Amino acid sequence: SKGFGSENTSRIKMLNPSDGRKGIEEFIIETIKMAGGLPCPPIFVGVGIGGSFEKSAILSKYALTKIGQKTDYYKWENKIIKRINDLRIGPGGFGGNITVLDLKIETFPTHIAGLPVSVNICCWAHRIGSFEI
Repeated sequence: SKGFGSENTSRIKMLNPSDGRKGIEEFIIETIKMAGGLPCPPIFVGVGIGGSFEKSAILSKYALTKIGQKTDYYKWENKIIKRINDLRIGPGGFGGNITVLDLKIETFPTHIAGLPVSVNICCWAHRIGSFEI
C-alpha cells in the first residue's frame, strides 16, 4: 500500500552510461533533497537501474518489496542510506538524523547507450504482504 505524497516525489532519469555509480548516487540524493518532507519521512526508497524507461520504474517498485532483506548491493545501499541521512531532513521534514529507513536497488541489463534510473519513494507507513497458495 502506498500514498501519493511519496508517489508524487518519485522520479526517473535517463543517465549517460559514463555517469556510472557516481551519477546514479547523485540522482538518488538529488531526488531525496527535492522531495524534502513531502513524502512524510522517514522513508523507504526503491531504486531501479537498467532495462528501459518503463522497466526501471517497475524495478524501483519491485525493490520496495525487498525492504529489510540483504541484497547483492547491500554495501552500496548502506553508503547511499548514510548520504541521505546526512541530509538531515528528518522525520516529517523537521530535521533529524533519520530520513531514510531502508533503500534497495534492483538492476536489469540495458542497452550500452543508456542508463535508465528510477527512484521510487514510500513513506514510513510502508506495508508489504505476501502469501502462497
